[in-house]
Amino acid sequence: MTNHLRLGVNIDHVATIRNARGGLHPDPLRAAEMAAAAGADGITVHLREDRRHITDADLDRLSIGVALPINLEMAATDEMLGIALRHRPHAACIVPERRTERTTEGGLDAAGQHNVLAPIVSRLADAGMRVSLFITPDERQLEAAARLGAPVVELHTGPYAHAEGGAVVFELERLARAAELGVRMGLEIHAGHGLTFDNVAPVAALPTLAELNIGHFLIGEAVFVGLDAAIRRMRAAMDAARAAA
Repeated sequence: MTNHLRLGVNIDHVATIRNARGGLHPDPLRAAEMAAAAGADGITVHLREDRRHITDADLDRLSIGVALPINLEMAATDEMLGIALRHRPHAACIVPERRTERTTEGGLDAAGQHNVLAPIVSRLADAGMRVSLFITPDERQLEAAARLGAPVVELHTGPYAHAEGGAVVFELERLARAAELGVRMGLEIHAGHGLTFDNVAPVAALPTLAELNIGHFLIGEAVFVGLDAAIRRMRAAMDAARAAA
């Protein structure tokens, strides 16, 4: 079991609020600094093609001003590859991206896009970045990630987070099986999407997980209780679930 379950805080939606009106406030760099003080282990940002959240200027400032490891979520495009190679964040997580989606709607088809992903994964890894693939908890996708040489996968927890009734148990068991299989393949397993105070504990209790990435819920909760309090409560919930397991 990994005793300490890492928490990556996604600060994209601090930038979303700023972009709704323009200007400089609220500042994603300030949010990253607060996340570090509140117990985050890393900062996640998604530089989208349309720059609806984080911008290139934000990434410049975060790369210089944040002491925590930065996890850059990115589409598998030449533009994003070039940006990642210039900034060389600690980690690069390749995610599917469609301009019409409100948020990431599914996992990356690592199996079907092998020929597109292989050179990108290779170049990111050669540049010293920890490469991860955001995938559904599916054996075929895990096998594809292993073939591509990505050392990390992030399991899409959206179906679990939005499930109701008996489907919750089904989706949790699906996550657990995928995480166990991934570990047997030699992969490091992360998870994220849609996690909240109410549903994080069963996922955090899975001993095969090394990291959770959580963003939208924390930024939304910060409107009511403050960012520091929201992150500290999530950190405590994760730690309690892992300790109980």
